[in-house]
Amino acid sequence: MGGTTIAVANQKGGVGKTTTAINLAACLAEAQRRVLLIDLDPQANATSGLGVTAEPGASSYAVLLGQGTLLEKVRPTGVAGLDLIPSEVDLAGAEVEIARGERYLHRFRDAMAPLMAAGGYDFVFVDCPPSLGVLTMNALAAVEAVLVPIQCEYYALEGLSMIYRLIEQIRASGGNPALRMDGIVMTMFDARTNLSQQVVNEVRAHFGAAVYETVIPRSVRLSEAPSHGLPVILYDGRSPGAAAYRALGVEFLRRREATAAVVPAPPSAAGGNGAVTAAAGPGVPP
Repeated sequence: MGGTTIAVANQKGGVGKTTTAINLAACLAEAQRRVLLIDLDPQANATSGLGVTAEPGASSYAVLLGQGTLLEKVRPTGVAGLDLIPSEVDLAGAEVEIARGERYLHRFRDAMAPLMAAGGYDFVFVDCPPSLGVLTMNALAAVEAVLVPIQCEYYALEGLSMIYRLIEQIRASGGNPALRMDGIVMTMFDARTNLSQQVVNEVRAHFGAAVYETVIPRSVRLSEAPSHGLPVILYDGRSPGAAAYRALGVEFLRRREATAAVVPAPPSAAGGNGAVTAAAGPGVPP
């Protein structure tokens, strides 16, 4: 059978979701693991970020519409040990089409079954859209765990609360009773501001061991790498961003040896809008 399946998800865009999916996958491949990244985001940023151009009919979108299998869509990347199933812009219309069919919340799980039975990978990551719609729900119904990158910003807990509620709903409904939280990755940490540290402290206070110790800093090289179609370890392997994602890869593998984390309840200390409740620092809205 196949390896561990993990969805990388956050309903908010611009939080480092795809950056984390690409770079964590690349670092695990660098560590001699066999890794597959499935781009399920219509923006196809993971596809372009790995220097792959999706051909019509050769993407995850085609498979969701019953056109071929995921195994047929696998493409190599410039990273040894890392393969990709690309996305394409047409996937944006897939949610409406998928929702019309039978077993629409299990379309992706059905497609994943033969891929996982083939057993070619240690880890399979799914880069979800920045939403909690049909595509993300399909991903969560198909994987074992969810990895949530969140930006070190004021409304960090709001997004986390929504993800946790969706996980609980999918578990309780029987859609995927074994679904669990893999962990939370803090991204875009800016050591120059009090706010970033306050957010990290607040998230750790509410979620404890679910939060990865590794924090991903803001990095010019991380921002530049996707435009070159490369993960940061190949674009600038000595940069702070590369060092951070390598450290995250080590921690990720170490966690695999530990007991799976239990999904805690959504944070009760968040306000009605899920805002961070720490004392305001520079740049914190009143």
